[in-house]
Amino acid sequence: FVTSCSQLPDPAIEAQGKEYIRPILNKYAAVCVRCPGYGTRTNTVVLIDSEGQVIFTERNMINADVNRWETSTYEFQLHS
Repeated sequence: FVTSCSQLPDPAIEAQGKEYIRPILNKYAAVCVRCPGYGTRTNTVVLIDSEGQVIFTERNMINADVNRWETSTYEFQLHS
């Protein structure tokens, strides 16, 4: 669970407003955002191996409580 590593958008968006926009992007483009009135409520990971096996895992916050999460995982095979 990452709370401080930022994943900035593409360079065209990042260049807009330069010094003004960078602090905002760093705050709201993180992997997990925690701000009053705004934040991450779902995390999704999709893994696909070379054999076409898929694992789809999603974690959802329950009732906007940062301490309560529900995780669902689905596994299936891709057909060629």
